[in-house]
Amino acid sequence: MKLAGPITPCLWFDTKAEDAAKFYCGIFENSRITHVARFPDTGKDIHGKDAGTVMTVAFEIDGQEFLALNGGPQFKFDEAVSLILYCETQKEVDYFWGKLTEGGGRESACGWLKDKFGLSWQVTPAALPKMMTDSDSRKTARVMDAFMKMKKLDLAAIERAYAG
Repeated sequence: MKLAGPITPCLWFDTKAEDAAKFYCGIFENSRITHVARFPDTGKDIHGKDAGTVMTVAFEIDGQEFLALNGGPQFKFDEAVSLILYCETQKEVDYFWGKLTEGGGRESACGWLKDKFGLSWQVTPAALPKMMTDSDSRKTARVMDAFMKMKKLDLAAIERAYAG
């Protein structure tokens, strides 16, 4: 059965959907907010939001559609779901790492971080999946040993580990 449209991640926020969409669109080229919907007068007994406040913000990053929802405080992001950014160069890794940790984001291990809204990202060199699936298990072991010790990934160090 064919879908009526693309699979669109919905990001649940308490009240910061518009701030988050603006933050993400400010980081990535070829991104834009496409629509902002506001809560109506009706339904406040269910959603608890004032009429006219932001309900959802539709936005795109490089053609990938997202929906940010002001759904209330019931749910928080956790590491069970993350967004992966594949970067060609260390300069790109550094740029996205810096922008996504800006303003209260937190570094984690192995290229993972949480942005200031609590959303998990992995900023990783595009070459890493190929290195990790190499038929030479010694290469993959060296690569894993190298990047498991890192927070922000260092492409040159990973390439050295791969080369032996």
